[in-house]
Amino acid sequence: MTTIEAAADRILGAYASGVPCEPVRDLIDGADAAYAVQQRLTEGWLAAGRRLVGRKVGLTSAAVQAQLGVDSPDFGVLFADMAVPDGAEIPAGSVMQTKAEAEVALVLEHDLTFERHTVADLIRAVAFVLPAIEIVGSRIRDWDITLADTVADNASSGMYVLGNRPTRLQDVDLRLCGMVLERRGEQLSTGTGAACLGHPLNAALWLADSAVRLGRPLRAGDTVLTGALGPMATPAPGDVLEARIDGLGDVRVAFAKEIS
Repeated sequence: MTTIEAAADRILGAYASGVPCEPVRDLIDGADAAYAVQQRLTEGWLAAGRRLVGRKVGLTSAAVQAQLGVDSPDFGVLFADMAVPDGAEIPAGSVMQTKAEAEVALVLEHDLTFERHTVADLIRAVAFVLPAIEIVGSRIRDWDITLADTVADNASSGMYVLGNRPTRLQDVDLRLCGMVLERRGEQLSTGTGAACLGHPLNAALWLADSAVRLGRPLRAGDTVLTGALGPMATPAPGDVLEARIDGLGDVRVAFAKEIS
């Protein structure tokens, strides 16, 4: 068994058991190996019938990077079964070591397949923009992660919720849009589009180029979660979170109470 296979098996074991595993950085070295683990997991999930519907950029906020002790963005894949309707309840235990963050989501109308994309390429490719809440989680025990650990673990993906009022890109200033993430009126996180690599489109450009380099370009119809606009929050069972982003509207998600 190769180290890539061993790391993938360790993460799959956590999924299967519902018990977080030890970090995988003892098995792999560097981002390339970590993305190879992610790719192995992705291929297995696709073979099992899951449908790939987009990508998420992670670690775009300096605040989130500081929380997790890393200094570079990363990305993971989104599957259709990770999407949660606006306002729906997530069953208890669906995501390990749950956290949440508010983001800007882009939905693409055209493929992005160039080796190096321009802002004009990206603007032309975006069909519309939506507010989003990403429910992140880690299969790695106690969120004890380096960049290699989170990349291998599909960028700590869990689930995501999209708002249902599409906005045209030209009708909103994504750099200056303010965000607040609340729990029944209590502010948990605030930020702006500028917190996401200076502009959410910067994160999307980084993703588009990275996806081509790793052999799986972004395609028409893909959803792109561009990254957190502020620090992550830790929801508790029974919580209802609502994110409001200026110019984009709001989106909410509930977390089911644990079954005793």
